[in-house]
Amino acid sequence: MTSVKNPWACLAIACLATLLLSLDLTVLHLALPSLAADLGAGSTQVLWIGDIYGFALAGLLVTMGNLGDRVGRKRLLLIGAAAFGAASVVTAYAPTPELLIAARALLGVAGATIMPSTLSIIRNVFTEPGERTAAIGIWSGMSAAGFAIGPVVGGLLLDHFWWGSVFLINVPVMAVVLVGGWLVLPESRNPHAGRLDLLSVGLSFAGIVGAVYALKEAANKGVDHADVLVAGAGGIVLLGWFWWRQRRLAEPLIDVRLFARRAFSASILTNLLAIFAMSAMMLMFAWYLQLVLGWSPLMAGLAQLPGGLSGAVGGVLAARLIPLLGRNGVVALGLAMNAGSFLYYTTLGTELNYLTLLPALIVGGVGVGFAFTVNNDNVLATAPRQRAGAAAAVSETAFELGGALGIAVLGTVLTSAYRSNLELPASLTGGVTGGVTGEAAGGAARESLASAIAVAQGLPAGQAADLVRAAQAAFLDGVHLASYVTAGLLALVALLALVGLRGVPKVIPEEVLTAAHS
Repeated sequence: MTSVKNPWACLAIACLATLLLSLDLTVLHLALPSLAADLGAGSTQVLWIGDIYGFALAGLLVTMGNLGDRVGRKRLLLIGAAAFGAASVVTAYAPTPELLIAARALLGVAGATIMPSTLSIIRNVFTEPGERTAAIGIWSGMSAAGFAIGPVVGGLLLDHFWWGSVFLINVPVMAVVLVGGWLVLPESRNPHAGRLDLLSVGLSFAGIVGAVYALKEAANKGVDHADVLVAGAGGIVLLGWFWWRQRRLAEPLIDVRLFARRAFSASILTNLLAIFAMSAMMLMFAWYLQLVLGWSPLMAGLAQLPGGLSGAVGGVLAARLIPLLGRNGVVALGLAMNAGSFLYYTTLGTELNYLTLLPALIVGGVGVGFAFTVNNDNVLATAPRQRAGAAAAVSETAFELGGALGIAVLGTVLTSAYRSNLELPASLTGGVTGGVTGEAAGGAARESLASAIAVAQGLPAGQAADLVRAAQAAFLDGVHLASYVTAGLLALVALLALVGLRGVPKVIPEEVLTAAHS
């Protein structure tokens, strides 16, 4: 049993690192246009600059979680923090797109060492069940807050500094994590860990990256492209091989027998679908607030901030609700609250009174906080303490896959509904308009709402207004359809959680866990 003088100081270090990693996933979005212009990056390079961090992060989470169990979670966290800070400096001052892509990949590798380490440290530091749940609630809340704060921080920095500033903010924060972690974090590892199976490492990395790549590219350009089909099929095959191999190893990267436990498998699935909804919401609102309402990126980021911050509140409240509702009840309530928010989003129009939207954002955010907290606690409590890093990595990988899946599926729903519902003005169905053929302009307008607005800028005022109105109406039809789909899915998952987590003790004592895995 780990003896720690100040476990809450350890939690503060873990939360600070988690906040920064979550923030880094979204802070880049606003900087992409300016860095692309400054470095002369092509469209393909811009996509890789945005995506390579997530690919490296998702692909290495399982490996790094296991590595932390073997070499020590504190040691791996500190190494990762130092690498993250160094890579941030290289990224900020990268002179070419190629070096920027390489630096972003290194950021993803470093992030993969930090994410599971923070959660597994919490699992080993907080051995009293009630305190552990409360600590995971705070950790989950900080993670949700980071996603919401990212666009706001990015907008503020870009208003005053160049694009590299969004990366340099990582340096002082990681310096605090390094010094604080060295002073207060205890070391913990699995004393009986065997050697790391390198084939399993390769299979997990290639399989997860293939699956994430296929999901992201399917959202960008559809599924009928060779690279999407090859990556998706290859990812499935490699992950299937990985699963088969884990069942036959004495020291697997993931103990797949854990998935036979309802508390573990149901929590992983509901967590994946909760982040599916959260990423879908962020995608919808980023487009809706800027392209329909005409808000600036900073205003759009600030508008979404209450949702993320209320997720932090939900994380803290979840531990207090478990004795009243049970673990299954808290997760089901959180998902149902999120489903209710998406039902409200079906009423969004071309005009918005923000005060009417605010309650839905807050209710949905609190609901996500409920689900994340209890599910993360279930995952860690179900796994042995010696394998906490590996269990945390599974949870974090589901988080990454859920985010990619949400953007891919809901992005496809939005785009398909937009294209099928767009009724072009008669002036764009033929003839010459604004110096280009109406047919060409109409084809470009059908690509997306952003493309339609770009086309409208080259049209006479009357025709431009007609096109923008038609495109916004079609886009809102897509938002409404996507919201109905997400609300229905969340309602089903709430029922799944109610049944799948039924019977999980409200308090899971350490001795029960030890007996279950002896």
